[in-house]
Amino acid sequence: MPGGRAERSEARRYKALRPGDRVAVVAPSGPADPARLEEGCAVLRGLGLDVVLGQHALDRVNLGGPGPLRDGWQQLAGGDADRAADLASAWSDPRVSAVVCARGGYGATRVLDHLDWDALAAATGPDPKMLHGSSDITALHVAFGARLGVTTSFGPMPAGRIADLGPAATGADDALTRDGLLAALFGTGQDVLTGTHALAPGRAEGPLTGGTLTLLTALLGTPYAPPRAEGRIVFLEDVSEAPYRIDRMLVQLLQSAWLDGAAGVVLGSWERSGDPAELDAVFSARLGPLGVPVLAGVPAGHGPRQRTLELGAPAILDAGALTLRAPGGAR
Repeated sequence: MPGGRAERSEARRYKALRPGDRVAVVAPSGPADPARLEEGCAVLRGLGLDVVLGQHALDRVNLGGPGPLRDGWQQLAGGDADRAADLASAWSDPRVSAVVCARGGYGATRVLDHLDWDALAAATGPDPKMLHGSSDITALHVAFGARLGVTTSFGPMPAGRIADLGPAATGADDALTRDGLLAALFGTGQDVLTGTHALAPGRAEGPLTGGTLTLLTALLGTPYAPPRAEGRIVFLEDVSEAPYRIDRMLVQLLQSAWLDGAAGVVLGSWERSGDPAELDAVFSARLGPLGVPVLAGVPAGHGPRQRTLELGAPAILDAGALTLRAPGGAR
């Protein structure tokens, strides 16, 4: 259904996993380190899941296409069509209960044109499977949410933070990340995320939308542009972006009218993105005029604390209480 939109109706929530369910790990973006990917897959197996790798999950090609790999060149986890084929195969396989992306990086937007959206819609069914990932995977969250009408899972990935959650992981950040992942995967209960400070007071309810800021702005003006945030709670985060670049991207969201009518804004982590005080000033200047609650410092996104968010599902933001209540329970 290229060009089709499902955002006007309530999204169908993905089905929670059970021990023994099969999870397909695919790599729609950058290449994963094989050893680190195996560590992350071992963590998922330790949760009782049957983990299988996509056919091209360990492929590696240059950004410009086939040819000898060169040190220092940006690379992708295989060609665009191959990465898309792994994703489509996993989504369409009735034996697979969840599709988990190995890592972010770059390349997910290039996959979108290679997907048969009619076939993916036909394979979705009344009880959608989970699509899980973060960062560059924001492009897939947006497209799957809009075109297939499903909720998706934004959180840590096997070749990233999940790889750190093995038996030796005993830190508070590890526990916070693991607990959030378990709640998202197995529907163990409502998750409450606590922010550090409010930039604008108030309370809001609505479906959760958003993701990594760079990807949201990259999709504007394309056939895969994110549906406008009207009536929704917007989650934003990013990594290694200077405050002036964040300001510029927020201006782009505002000038495109994407933020018009948003119910509230939740700001996650902004790892390696400059002075936190300067960032707060930017967020207050750009988002304050919206007149909606803005909660900052929510532990989701990049960084050591990575809670998992169900994009498209109803949520409650209480900036005064510094909380974002995300849905939970069996689905």
